[in-house]
Formats: sequence, C-alpha cells, structure tokens
Amino acid sequence: MVANLFLLLAAGTLIAAGVYLLLDRAMTKMIMGLMLMGNGANLLILVSGGTTGSPPILGRENELYGDKISDPLAQAMILTAIVISMAMTAFMLSLAYRQYRYRTEDFIEDDTEDVAITVRPNLASAAPDHDASDDPETGRMTSSGDVFGPESFESPVKGAKDE
Repeated sequence: MVANLFLLLAAGTLIAAGVYLLLDRAMTKMIMGLMLMGNGANLLILVSGGTTGSPPILGRENELYGDKISDPLAQAMILTAIVISMAMTAFMLSLAYRQYRYRTEDFIEDDTEDVAITVRPNLASAAPDHDASDDPETGRMTSSGDVFGPESFESPVKGAKDE
C-alpha cells in the first residue's frame, strides 16, 4: 500500500492546528479546534483505508479497478466520526450560547471557586454542604436556612461592565 504524502501532511496540519486552537481560552477557538481535529482524524482514517477500488458490493466490479475493492470499514468509521463530531460541535455551540447569554464574553477565566475550595479550613462549618445559616461551631443546620432556588439560576451575572 502506498499512502498519499499530501493527504498525510494535510491530516497532520489539520490536527496540529486543531490542538493549537483547542489550547486557547476563547470558546469559539476551542470549537474551531475540535472541528479541525475531527476533520483531520477523518482524513487520516481515509488515508489508512488504502487505495481506491470498486464498490464493496459483490458483483459490482468495474473496468478501471477490476476485482480490487475498496475497504468499507474506513468509510463506515468516517461516517461514524462525522456524526460524533457534529454532535460534539452542537453541544459546544450550546455551551457557547449559554456562556454568551449570561456573561457576554468568549474568554474562559480561571475558576476562583476551585482555588477557594482547595484552601478552605478543615472545619465543619467550612464544608461544602453547609451555608452561612449553619451553626459555625458544630456545622449543623439551623432553622433559618438559605434562600437558594431555581429563580437564582436564571438571572444573568452582572459583570464590571454592567455596574
């Protein structure tokens, strides 16, 4: 089997550009990176499928290739990869839309809450399932509770630009 060097270089370039874009912090660049990586992987599968030939159906030989048939497994894998990358792109676009709706920013920042959780003290009142209304010494819930519900999820987050 002789592989087409141009297609191999194109697949490598697409995957390398996809990895570069995926490492950026902008959501749109991440989506473009995933799309490029998916297309590069599809091209790599196509090249690994071997040379062209007759359709993989019994009795469908043609004059150009004779009885040499093309590999149907590579074609089926590419079709499956196209469907998976389309679903992944649709999911990422929905995340990007949700982020734009609430933050109006495309840049993904460091999560300060994760850092705060890792450095919190080892007290019962600092546990993640307790809130400010709990008893600070024992960590047990009090009757005051908190006002946290679905209505607090729907309001957009106010940033420095909004104030």
